[in-house]
Amino acid sequence: MYLYHFGLTELPFTLTPNTNFFLPLEPHNEALAVLMTALKTGEGFIKVVGEVGTGKTLLCRKLLNEIPEHFVTAYIPNPYLNPDELRRAVALELGVKQAQRMSAQLLTQRIQNRLLELHTKGHSVVLILDEAQALPAESLEALRLFTNLETETRKLLQVVLFAQPELDQRLAQTEFRQLRQRITFSYLLRAMNAQEVQQYIQHRLQVAGYKGATLFSASLCKKMTKATKGIPRLVNVLCHKMLMLSYGQGHYQMTKKELAAAIKDTEAVSANSLGYFSNNYLLAALGLLMIMSSYVVLSFFLNTNLLGVNFLGVSL
Repeated sequence: MYLYHFGLTELPFTLTPNTNFFLPLEPHNEALAVLMTALKTGEGFIKVVGEVGTGKTLLCRKLLNEIPEHFVTAYIPNPYLNPDELRRAVALELGVKQAQRMSAQLLTQRIQNRLLELHTKGHSVVLILDEAQALPAESLEALRLFTNLETETRKLLQVVLFAQPELDQRLAQTEFRQLRQRITFSYLLRAMNAQEVQQYIQHRLQVAGYKGATLFSASLCKKMTKATKGIPRLVNVLCHKMLMLSYGQGHYQMTKKELAAAIKDTEAVSANSLGYFSNNYLLAALGLLMIMSSYVVLSFFLNTNLLGVNFLGVSL
């Protein structure tokens, strides 16, 4: 890969949410501050909404890492669960003993007993759900009923929902008006602007061990922001492809050619983005992709030759 070429110790633009790469830009910093404030004040429901790829899962993991020690957390990353499965998942996270066949009432009672036990020990309990827009309607109602568990002074369970905008559309329906009224803190996670995109790219490169000159110019970051609409995940995809292309050419500076090629090769980026580049750039970009494909094939045959691999019946 391009690690040695650019002096990197790890891949800087992987799609896996890694808190080591977390950059406290304004939208994520504000969201984290809202979450911490809401949790400390003991609010029942807290909601963070953002488009696909805006960094909700990374923010969720950052919250889990930095939440004060007196909090006990129950984390459910994939909440496409019916009410019974949801109750069992919460019970499992809280260490509640449960039988294979147990009524919803009995399991809820055991969960409440566990919450009271933790409360008497000075703990606050927070249930964190990622991808909350996937919760079935019945499970959303079960979640609301969970927050009925309380003492005279404090909720026994706080709930944090990380979700795509589809959740807001669902909560706007009349059947969810009770749940909607219980959401006391809400934050809309916006995309990055051009300046933030440049900071984001530089930060990830530095964390990955890069110590050279600037690879992505300000003007290139502006074009990338327009192409990706400032979505971190798409920025990662384009940057990774651009580094691969530059490595294949033996270059150390990103140009419009690499960006055009990366956009051309990325379905999630709007086709309108290609309008920023002339036909010459696009032809050059396609040429780069062909060169990279040839390079991969050549590397494969060279490696198999060195290893003495038998390929399609022929000893290489």
